[in-house]
Amino acid sequence: MELRQPAVAGAFYEKDFERLERQLKGCYVHKKGPGALPISKREKRVSAIITPHAGYQYSGPCAAWAYKELAESVFPDAYLIIGTNHSGYPSTTTALNDWQTPLGVVRVDQELARSLIQSGIAQEDLGPHLHEHSIEVQLPFLQVSSAKNLDKLRFLPLMLAPDVSVKDLALDLKELLLDSGKRVTLIASGDFTHYGPNYHYIPFSEHVPQKLHDLDMGAIRHIKELNAEGFFDYVQDSGATICGHLPITLLLEMVGKATVQLLQYYTSADITGDWKNAVGYAALSFEEK
Repeated sequence: MELRQPAVAGAFYEKDFERLERQLKGCYVHKKGPGALPISKREKRVSAIITPHAGYQYSGPCAAWAYKELAESVFPDAYLIIGTNHSGYPSTTTALNDWQTPLGVVRVDQELARSLIQSGIAQEDLGPHLHEHSIEVQLPFLQVSSAKNLDKLRFLPLMLAPDVSVKDLALDLKELLLDSGKRVTLIASGDFTHYGPNYHYIPFSEHVPQKLHDLDMGAIRHIKELNAEGFFDYVQDSGATICGHLPITLLLEMVGKATVQLLQYYTSADITGDWKNAVGYAALSFEEK
């Protein structure tokens, strides 16, 4: 079976092995990052994270916060990565193909993927995944956070249809994962509000940094309360251009009792200084109670 090849290596992140390793380490020690690489102890029980999917030069330090939590948590049997569907592809899809990154191959959990397909929860279709970056950009971070367990690292890619019934999908997925007997950690890939003419969203033109922060914090408040319906309704009612609201809503519907931490939040403008066009990034972790 052919490998799914990187679509955004050399654009969203370095395509050279050594340069990518340096870039990833740089995300951890960046002034917006956690300040240190993960420690080897795996004592936490993180069941899920929310993490951004922009270019590493912008959102990488934010993502490093979430992956540090994963690296210091109990290693699961698999990771379910719920990607944002930027193309508008009309079906919920997964793929059986393993994924190539500049750091090596990341293997799909074949048992879970086949169960997903056979149950009718998702269609097998590599096509929509070939040029979609939202899952791809998570994999190098996942490889670094799983450095001592690379031979055991497995993941399940899932891209959602734009009109998916998230509640129904969550029930079906929870049943499938329970029946599998596997410990599966959830990763929702999503950026927060996209502001400015580049994104056709300018609800305010004054006090942009504060208003953009407040808009995203309104959504994050519902996440911290594990309120899937409240989060979804907030996005619809406010018009916040949160690319990834469906993956985040699905995660909130699936995750059990958990302590939620907002690990980091900033915007692309905090990196570039450009407040005419800015995107919010947040890293959150969910630790089992």
